[in-house]
Amino acid sequence: MRLTKKSCLLLVIVGVIVLWMFFPLHPLDLWGSKHIYSYSWLNYSDADGGPENKCDCPAILQGDSKALEQAKTLTSTKDFQKSITIPNEYYINASQDCRNFKASRKYLTIPLSRVEEDFPLAYSVVVHHKVQNFERLLRAIYAPQNIYCVHVDKKSDASVYSAIGAITSCFPNVFTSTLWLTMVYAAWPRVQADINCMADLYNAKTKWKYFINLCGQDFPLKTNLEIVNALLSLRGDNSMESEQMPEGKKDRVTHTYKIVNGQNQPTGNEKEPPPFNLPILTGSAYIVVNRGYVRSVLEDSRIPALIEWSKDTFIPDETFWATIQRLPGVPGSKRPHPKYDMTDMNAIVRMVKWQGHEGTVYPECHGHHVRDVCVYGFGDVQWLLQQHHLFANKFDTDIDPIAVYCLEKYLREKALAELF
Repeated sequence: MRLTKKSCLLLVIVGVIVLWMFFPLHPLDLWGSKHIYSYSWLNYSDADGGPENKCDCPAILQGDSKALEQAKTLTSTKDFQKSITIPNEYYINASQDCRNFKASRKYLTIPLSRVEEDFPLAYSVVVHHKVQNFERLLRAIYAPQNIYCVHVDKKSDASVYSAIGAITSCFPNVFTSTLWLTMVYAAWPRVQADINCMADLYNAKTKWKYFINLCGQDFPLKTNLEIVNALLSLRGDNSMESEQMPEGKKDRVTHTYKIVNGQNQPTGNEKEPPPFNLPILTGSAYIVVNRGYVRSVLEDSRIPALIEWSKDTFIPDETFWATIQRLPGVPGSKRPHPKYDMTDMNAIVRMVKWQGHEGTVYPECHGHHVRDVCVYGFGDVQWLLQQHHLFANKFDTDIDPIAVYCLEKYLREKALAELF
């Protein structure tokens, strides 16, 4: 009996379904990497940016002097400065149609490899302004297998709340923290915001492998696959700055502080010794830790006492995580001996250019400074990509969007090239 075209097509469909039932395939296998690569929405285009798309990013990444000079000339024009800021209202309106928002902003909606799919990550992102910075960060680190908790400063403008809420509502794996706090520089709420997100992430269905905390002005220096491979190479260890407390910083933990008028101010009172005679280490607010470390923060019987003791210290986010990293029994921890100390340059978390170390530890900043930290310019990008760190801080797209624009284009092209 001769089969009709319709019957043949039906048989093919049935055959594919049967094959899939017995030999389940990854989406990449079904489509083929070349087919995926041809989809225009995966690649950033020149139309995706603002006036910064006139820059020659490949040349800037090579440190080409002519391209750098052209970018400098462009950024100095009034028209450029007027047109680089994307208002919060854009994100509020654009994300009303989530499908179009994700497509037009070119979010990756499928895992790009089995390695990444099998190694989901958890992110905590603390934000208080600059929604454009946050959204471009989210787009750069977004993958459907990962999970993201966003903490918005309780004192942020209403438009920031609305814009970030609208953006996160478009993704099943991105959510705002269940508890919002008023952030105070150098005080305990900054730590508590991450602990709150840790709890939300730990109780989520996604069984992620590593936790990374960021702020809205961070940006990745590696693709998601590169980040996963770097974490796999840790073999269960954590990576963060954790060093012996220098004399110049000991006052932060030997005297008490109190939040007064939105500032963490000294009281003049001496502080009691730390609980359990714990050695207090110094480090950074930003960490890369395994799931077991997070479980210890939430469940270890020693941590509540350390939390209470830390609440009236100065810049506790630079001691709390570093101290837990040296507690015996915490997964991925190290002994509190100087031989196990790790500097920010050796950790993989985050590259920060401190003004006091420019010209010695690293080159001078090509952008500007905020609280002695370099806010990167496009002239810093070539050097940043030579570093082993996963992320860098700070970026400000309201002042220099070229640095972020060239980084995001480079990382997306590299992520797609990794498919082959």
